[in-house]
Amino acid sequence: MTRPLRSTSTRLAMTVMGAFLLAFVLLGTGVYVAVSTLLLQDARELVRTDAAALVELERDGGRAALVQELRDRLEAPDDPDAVYALIAANGHFDVGDAASMNLQSVRAGHGVRWTTFDLAGDAVPDDGEQSRRVLAQLQPLPGGDTLLTGLRLQSQDRFLALMLRTALVALAVAATLGALAGWLTSRWVSHRLSHLDRTAARVGGGELGLRVPLDGSGDAFDRLGRRFNAMLDRIEELLGGVRHATDHIAHDLRTPLTRLRNRLEDLQHRAGATPAERAALDGAVQETDQLLTTFGALLRLARIEAQPPAGEGPELDLSALVADAAEMYTPIGAERSVRLALTLSPAIVRGDRDQLFQMLVNLLDNALKHAPEGSLVGLSLQAGETAVLCVDDEGPGIPEADRERVFDRFQRLEAHRGTPGSGLGLSLVRAIVHRHGGRIELLDRGPGLRVQVTLPLAGDAGRIARAEPLE
Repeated sequence: MTRPLRSTSTRLAMTVMGAFLLAFVLLGTGVYVAVSTLLLQDARELVRTDAAALVELERDGGRAALVQELRDRLEAPDDPDAVYALIAANGHFDVGDAASMNLQSVRAGHGVRWTTFDLAGDAVPDDGEQSRRVLAQLQPLPGGDTLLTGLRLQSQDRFLALMLRTALVALAVAATLGALAGWLTSRWVSHRLSHLDRTAARVGGGELGLRVPLDGSGDAFDRLGRRFNAMLDRIEELLGGVRHATDHIAHDLRTPLTRLRNRLEDLQHRAGATPAERAALDGAVQETDQLLTTFGALLRLARIEAQPPAGEGPELDLSALVADAAEMYTPIGAERSVRLALTLSPAIVRGDRDQLFQMLVNLLDNALKHAPEGSLVGLSLQAGETAVLCVDDEGPGIPEADRERVFDRFQRLEAHRGTPGSGLGLSLVRAIVHRHGGRIELLDRGPGLRVQVTLPLAGDAGRIARAEPLE
C-alpha cells in the first residue's frame, strides 16, 4: 500500500502548494509593510505641517494667541482626529488633558521629537472600531513650553485592519488555489508517466512489441520515453536473436536426430543382438525421443510466441476442455494413487482450442508428476468477471524466490532434476496464457503449489493483460 506522505505525487503537490503560499506570504508582507510605511509617512507630514502653522502663530501672536487657538480647536475641531496640548516647562498641561494622553511628564528637549501613545479614559468610545493610537510631534518653544501636535491613526489603522482581513481571506483562497495547482501538477506528471508505467507493465507481461507513445515535445518525459523505447528495441533484438538461434538449432537437429533414432531402432531389431545390446539400444532410443520431444516443444513455443493475440479467436467452453483433460489424466493419476478432484463452472472464452488444451495437459502433467502417492490434485474453474483456473497439488511446492525463474526456458529446480522433463512445460504454458490475454501465478498452498491461470471471458479478450497497475 502506498504511504501518502512518501508518495512522490503527494510531495510534489505539497512542494508546489508550499512555494505558492510562500510567494503569496512574502508578497503580502511586503505590500503590508510598504502601505503601512506610506500611511505613517503621510500622517507625519500632516502633523508636521499642522505643527509648523502653530509655531508660526506663536511666533507672530505670542503665547496667548497660541493658547487661544489650541483651545478653539479642541472645543470645535475641524479635524476630529487631531490631538493638541501645550505643556509648560514644569510638565503641567496648560492646554489638553494629561490623563487622556498617558503622558506623565514632558520636559523640553533639544529639537523636535516624535512619539506615539494610546489615548486613555473616555477619550475614545470603546466600540471596537475606534483606534486609540496617536502619532504626535513634540515641538519645544522659546519660552520653555512644549507644543504637542498629534493625529489619531484611526483611518490608517482601520485601513490596515481591512488589509489584514482581506489578506487572511486571500491567504485561504491562495491555499486552496495552491493545493489545486499542486494537485493538478502532480496529476499532470503522473499522467505523463502513466504511459511509461502501463507500457512497462504490459512488456513485463510478455508484450515485447509494445512501445511508449511519444508526443514529440522533446521534454524530459518525451526523452525518457524515447530512451525506454530504444532499450525495448535492443532487448527485443537480443531476445529475437536468441530465440531464432534456438529455433534454428532445434529445427536443424530434428532431421539428423530422427535419422539417428530410426537407425537405432533398426539395430535394436537386427538379429543377433544380445540382451545387453538391446537394453543399451533401448535406452539410446528413449534419450533420442526425449531430445526430439524437447526440440518439438521449442519449435511449438517459437510458433506460439510469433502468433498474434488470440482474442479474436472462436468462442469455446473452457470447462469442456478442462473436463476432457481431467478425463485423460485420471488413469495416469490412478497408477500412482493420486486422485483428481474436479470443480467446474461454465466459462466461455475465445482462443485456440488446441493451445488451451496443451496448457491444461502441461499443468496436469506437472501436478501429477510432483504430487506424492495417495495425495489429491484439485482442478477447479470459476467464472466471474474472468475465468479463473486453479490446479492444486500437495507436493513440495516452489520457493517464492524461484517462482518467476521457473517460467524461463530449460529452468528446472534442483529438487525436480530427478524427474523426467525438459524444463519447457511452464514456458509453453505462459506463452499460451499471454497469447490469450491472461496471466499465470504460482501461489503457496502450504503444503503444495497452486497454479492460477486467469483468462478474459469472451468479449473481454485482452482486458487482463491491459489492466493498469495500481499506484
